Amino acid sequence: MGKFLDIVSGVLTQIQAITSSAGAGDAGKIPALDGGGKLSSTMMPTGLGADTLSIETTENLSAGDLVNVYDSTGAKVRKADASNSRRANGFVLSGFTTGQMALVYFEGSNNQLSGLTPGANLFLSAAVAGGATATAPSGSGNIVQSVGVATSATSMNFEPQEPITLA
Repeated sequence: MGKFLDIVSGVLTQIQAITSSAGAGDAGKIPALDGGGKLSSTMMPTGLGADTLSIETTENLSAGDLVNVYDSTGAKVRKADASNSRRANGFVLSGFTTGQMALVYFEGSNNQLSGLTPGANLFLSAAVAGGATATAPSGSGNIVQSVGVATSATSMNFEPQEPITLA
C-alpha cells in the first residue's frame, strides 16, 4: 500500500496513505487508491461520485441484485421483483445478509451480472427476484420496468424507468 515519508516532530517518519476518509479529521492526509484502483467515494465532495446510500436490508442480497427501497419504520431495502410490484430503485455490488447496512447504488454501472447480451434493453425480472432480463414480463399483475442496457456480458448501465402494471 502507498507509503511516503514526512517529518513528524522533527523526525523523518514513514506514513501510510489512506483509502477512505472519516471526514474533517483526515484533512491534509494523502489518499491512496483502493483495491479496485479507484478513489473511495468517501474522499469526494458531496454531489460528486456515485449516488449511494447505506440502507438496512430485510433479506439476504447477492452482488448485482436490483433492489427495492421501502418504508418499514424507516427506509429498508429488499430484492426488487416484477411479480409482486417491488420496483427497482437501485442495486448492490456486494452481498449482504438480513439486518446489515447495504450500500445501495442509485445510478451507474452494475458490473456484478452474467449472461447478458451487449446492447440488449433489460427489464426487471418476474422470474428471479433481484434479477434483470432481456424479456419483459408478460403476466397479469406483473410490472414491466426497463432498468437499463447491457454494456457487456457482465455489466449493465442502470437507468430505471417508471414501471407499468399489466392488467
